[in-house]
Amino acid sequence: MASIAKDIGEIWSRLFDHRPFVQGEIIYFVREFQEKRGDREVERLFKILEYSTELGQSQLDRSEQLGDCHLPSLKANTDVALSMCERVLQRGEEFDTESKLQVKRELRKAEWEKFINDISDKCVKVDQTFQEKEEELKEFYADLEKKLQIVP
Repeated sequence: MASIAKDIGEIWSRLFDHRPFVQGEIIYFVREFQEKRGDREVERLFKILEYSTELGQSQLDRSEQLGDCHLPSLKANTDVALSMCERVLQRGEEFDTESKLQVKRELRKAEWEKFINDISDKCVKVDQTFQEKEEELKEFYADLEKKLQIVP
């Protein structure tokens, strides 16, 4: 029974205990990393650190001075641009063209209808005047014919 328990323990450690395999992989990775790359990454990190400290010491003050110099004028320009945009928007609302165009169309339509009505009324009056004059002339010539027939 002891040998069975020992065999089961050995099987379990082979199946579920990955420490020897993982340890070998870690050793292989570290060896490959150190041999192939050497100190390149460390040198790169030092260069980056040197560059960032140089930027922090010299360029930060310069950028702060430039910001202090140019930011107020930039803010003033953006404020001017913002006020211009607001004025344009207000004028756009004032010139609500679609509603104004609709009102103008309605006015022109009303004027056109009035014009057509006036013209038709004048045409009717002209026709009536023409008929009256025609009747007067018929009467005049009829009367003239009667007078001329009486005389002979």
